[in-house]
Amino acid sequence: MRRQLLCPSAPCDDGAILIGVVLSDGQIAFAAEEAHVDREFVQLARAGRAPEKRFRFASRCMQGGCRQWTGSRCGVIDRVLDEVAPPNASPNVPAALPACAIRDRCRWFDQAGAEACAVCTVVITDSR
Repeated sequence: MRRQLLCPSAPCDDGAILIGVVLSDGQIAFAAEEAHVDREFVQLARAGRAPEKRFRFASRCMQGGCRQWTGSRCGVIDRVLDEVAPPNASPNVPAALPACAIRDRCRWFDQAGAEACAVCTVVITDSR
């Protein structure tokens, strides 16, 4: 049986996993450990700006139930990889992967490996 992969750019819903905080420079500071979101957190977080502008969440990858699904993979990380150069990219020095509590179950890592990790810190779920 294949393991259940997680979407690393999910909405703030009861049961989601808080994986990071958006810093003032737009980068994501990832949590060292999983923190599960409950109804009270969701309610408090929605009282201000959209929580997806301030935090990053993960939840079960919905595959075909998600508008970002291309039919065989997540289109979000493909678009990000096409548009964003990894921060601090150096052609001869491999970048260290950022800390991540969900890497072993992450849809993006499963799909694109370390390249996904290199740009993940710049993805804000709700940037409207």
